Amino acid sequence: MHFLTFFFIFLGLVGQFAVGQDVAVGKIADDSALRNRVKDAWFFENPVKVLAQPRTLYRLAGGDNIELRAEAAQNEFMVIFAREHNNSGKFPGWAQGSWVLTRRKDTGEATRIRVFLRSDFNTYVQFRPLNADKCLMDVVLYDAFMVRSLPLPVSFDRLYTMPLDEVLHLAGNKFPRKYFEPNPANYREQRLLIANIRKKLPELRYVNDGAMDQAGQYVYIDSGLEQSGQPGLNCSGFTKWLIDGILRPVTGERLAIPPLKAPFGDRGSSFTEAWEELRDPFFGLDWIRNLAAQAGTTLYSPAFGNIHEIEVRQEPFSQVILRGKNNSIIHSYPGFLEYAGYGVEGLWPLLYTLAIDEPNRFFLAAVNNEMSGPPPKSNPRRPILMRQYFHVMAFIPYFTENGIFQVAVFESASETSFSAFRHRYPVRETIVNGEKRLYPNGHYVSLVRVPIETTFDP
Repeated sequence: MHFLTFFFIFLGLVGQFAVGQDVAVGKIADDSALRNRVKDAWFFENPVKVLAQPRTLYRLAGGDNIELRAEAAQNEFMVIFAREHNNSGKFPGWAQGSWVLTRRKDTGEATRIRVFLRSDFNTYVQFRPLNADKCLMDVVLYDAFMVRSLPLPVSFDRLYTMPLDEVLHLAGNKFPRKYFEPNPANYREQRLLIANIRKKLPELRYVNDGAMDQAGQYVYIDSGLEQSGQPGLNCSGFTKWLIDGILRPVTGERLAIPPLKAPFGDRGSSFTEAWEELRDPFFGLDWIRNLAAQAGTTLYSPAFGNIHEIEVRQEPFSQVILRGKNNSIIHSYPGFLEYAGYGVEGLWPLLYTLAIDEPNRFFLAAVNNEMSGPPPKSNPRRPILMRQYFHVMAFIPYFTENGIFQVAVFESASETSFSAFRHRYPVRETIVNGEKRLYPNGHYVSLVRVPIETTFDP
C-alpha cells in the first residue's frame, strides 16, 4: 500500500474515536507568521535536507502548540504543522488547524496543501497549483467533494504564508462553512433517542418475516398469523417497532400492518407488474415510505406525510472518492436517482450533510439493487433488469457531545455499525487490460425522513 494512503487511513481510523474541543473556523489560531518564519528551510529546501530536519515544537501567540515535522512516503513527503489535540500532548496531524504541505521527493515540487478545519480527519480543505496567478480549492467531507477545483485568484506559493481566514474569504459563499461548524447541542435529542432504543434491544430477537401487530402480538407480515415458537422481528418488523416506539406515546396504539404494505408513490412500471405478486420487489420501499408518512402525519400534520416531504432528494455533491485496497479514484456521483435513491458509495457524506442540514430528523433506508426480472411479452427470450428492495434499516446521524460525527445503525432487531454497512457493499475492483479499476458496487439506498422524538415506548 502507498505510504501516504496508509498514513491517512491510519489517521482517519484514529480520528473517528478522538475527543474534540473545536472552535468556529474563524477563531482558529493563525499560524501564518510561523509558516513565513520557516518557509525557506521547509518549503523550498532540498527534500533530503527537509527530511533530515528534527521535529520541532512551537507555541503560537494565542497559546496553541504546533509540532513541525516531515513525513516521508514512496514518491512524496509531507511538511506537517500539526496542532496539539485537546491539550493532550499529542500532535496527530488532523487536529483542528493542522496545515500540511505535500512535495515530490525527486524534484521538491509542491503538489498540495491540506488544512483540517475540524478535529476530524475526514473533513478538510485542500489547495492545488493551477498557474502563476491562481490555485484550485477543494472541500472534502467524508470522501465527497463539496467543492472541486474552484479557482482562487492567488498563486499557490502565496498560500505558504497567507492567513487561513484570508484564503477562505477568497472563496466567498462557495465555501460551505456550516459543514465545519456543527453545534453538538443540536443533537441532544438524537443521543437520547439512541440511548432509549439501546435499552430496549435486549428484549428482541430476529425472526424471518416477523413483526408486532397493532394489538402487540408477534405475527408474520405476509400472512398476519401469530408466530410459532420464540417470537421476533425481521428487518421490516424492526423498523415498524422503531416507529411504533415514537408514535405510541402520542397515539396510545401501534400501527396496523396491512396499510404499511400498500403501494406508496411512484415506483415500478409496466415491465415490473408481472413480478409484483411473485416477488414483491418494492415491498421495502413502500414499507419505509408508509412508516415515514405515518410519523410525519402524526407528529406534525398530514402535509408532512406526502412523498415530497418524507423522501430525501438532496444533491449536495457530484464527486466522491472510491477507495480500493491499494488505490483510490475520484468518481462522478449522480446524486439522487428516481426509483433507486443514492449509490451507497456516497451515503457516508450524505448522512454527514443531512445531520447538519436536518438536525431534527433520522432516516429509514431501503437498500436495493438490479436483479433479473421476467422477460417482456414482446421479447420473451430477453429478461429485464428490475430493482429489488431487499433490506430496510434505520440511520441516525448525529454529533457526540464532543463534536464527533457518528451514525447509529439499527437493523434486524439489533444495532450494527456504519462501518459494517460500508464493508457489506465494497467497491468493485476489476482488471481491465491488465489495469486494476474501481467501480461502484451497484447498490442503492432510498431514504425517508422521520421526526426525532425522545419518548420511546414500542
